[in-house]
Order: sequence, then C-alpha cells, then structure tokens
Amino acid sequence: MAELVLADPAERDDLGAFVARAVRLDAQVAVRLRNRASGDLLDAWVATPFDTLATRTVRGVVTPGDVTVSGGDLLTGLAVVRSDTVDPGPVRDLLWRSALPPTTGWLPVDRLPGDVIAELADQGVAVARENTGPHGTPPASLLDQTVLTVSGSGLDVKVPLRCLFALSGMGFLAGDDVRVTATDSWLRIDARYGAVVRRRHSMLPLLV
Repeated sequence: MAELVLADPAERDDLGAFVARAVRLDAQVAVRLRNRASGDLLDAWVATPFDTLATRTVRGVVTPGDVTVSGGDLLTGLAVVRSDTVDPGPVRDLLWRSALPPTTGWLPVDRLPGDVIAELADQGVAVARENTGPHGTPPASLLDQTVLTVSGSGLDVKVPLRCLFALSGMGFLAGDDVRVTATDSWLRIDARYGAVVRRRHSMLPLLV
C-alpha cells in the first residue's frame, strides 16, 4: 500500500496537472514516483508515446520511496482527496519498463529561447499531420529527425523532433528559455513546467 504526502495544495495541483497531461496522451500510462536522496523533493516520471520520458519535481514524499502506480488511479486520488495525504492507488511496479537516467553527471550544454522551441514544435506538428502513418501517428523516421544541434561542455547534442513533441504534448513550454543538459548517454531538456529526457544513442542488443 503506497502513500503520497505533498507539501501543500499547490504541489498537489502541480502534480495533478502533470499526471492529467500524461493520461491525455496515454490513458494507460504508468507513473513512477521516486523520492530524492536529500530534501523533501519527489520526482514523478512517465513514458510518453514519443519514446521519451517526461518528469516533474514537486515537494513531497512517497512511501515506499520508489513506486509505480496507474496514472488514472493517481489522477483520481489527486482530484478527489483535497488533503496533503493522497492514496495514489495500488502498486503496479511491473508496469514500468523504462530505465531512468542517472541523477549525477549532467553537464550544461545550452539555453534556447522558448518561443523558438514552441515554433519548431508547431511546425513539426503541421508536418506530422500531413504524414501520419497507418495507425494515425507520425512515422518514426519523422520523429527521429534532428531539428537542433547544440554544443557545450565539450558535447555536441542532437535534439530530435520527438523531444519537442513531448515538451509540447506535456504542456511544459511557457515562453521561457529551455535548458539543455546531457551526459554521454542521455539528453535532458528542462522547461518551466517539467522536463523531457531521452537516451542520446540507441541501446545495442546483447549478443548471446
């Protein structure tokens, strides 16, 4: 049985907005809640339909300290129970199938104007509507196209269109600058209302 305690109503509303966006993109989405090692901060993670992770940090604590729940159950708990303590629903750890990025080792790469990112995302959406695949979704070849290459801290980082789709779809953009950080293996883009994270390179299959 999991229990979620949030610092105040504003934090509950922030988390609720994040989960609502994720559920809108994928009604079956799983949400992973994980306490940070220090302080009273909690990271919420979801896997988006764009093959990226999205995350939002709020002030709160979850017990157990790393747990996965249904997005629908969590959204119901946040909306119905207007108190600091929320029942996030039954534990569903088996639903989480994505590796999480490291918590350390991130290097600053660049800051980009938020309005430029929003415009690129809008242009991508327009192109995607003209090139939908058989299931009504953009083809992977389009989503994987590099729309930006940024450099900093000795790294050259390619930003694919799917990351901008995730930023837009999750409602993270608000006109402010976005911050790009990276490790050797991961890319992260932080906007006002959350961040999207994606591996920079495809995982190589294991040879048996």
